Amino acid sequence: MKRISVRRSGVHGRGVFALRPLCAGELILEYTGTVMSWKRAISLHRRFGEEGHTFLFGLSNGCVIDGSLGGNSARWLNHACVANCEAVEDDGRVYIQAVSNIQPGEELFIDYGLTTDGSPSVAIRAQYACRCGHRRCRGTMLAGA
Repeated sequence: MKRISVRRSGVHGRGVFALRPLCAGELILEYTGTVMSWKRAISLHRRFGEEGHTFLFGLSNGCVIDGSLGGNSARWLNHACVANCEAVEDDGRVYIQAVSNIQPGEELFIDYGLTTDGSPSVAIRAQYACRCGHRRCRGTMLAGA
């Protein structure tokens, strides 16, 4: 039985939704795509990307998974400041795991925890504004902001 589906999200664009109950600690899916250097990913993003919209997932080894190239449903996960899922990296692979119980019909969220070089400008903050609507929303998808 399928566990998730991608459909229109009330938060932003498309989102990933539970089709059946998911339990805290359950691995839901892998974040897939083409693994490449950050330099190449940024170059491709500048050529083809939409401002403030990316499917890049940074790895601890300095590489990045580009979900727009060979990626799966995980690329449609939206950000939330108080997320019900988290990304778990294991040997260069990234898995999405539930951190709380999730009911059918609920949207799955991760905290993007994005970083920028230096202190983010007002324009950068606006580009990465959060739309999660949670009462504890920090207003940005940037980490530590």
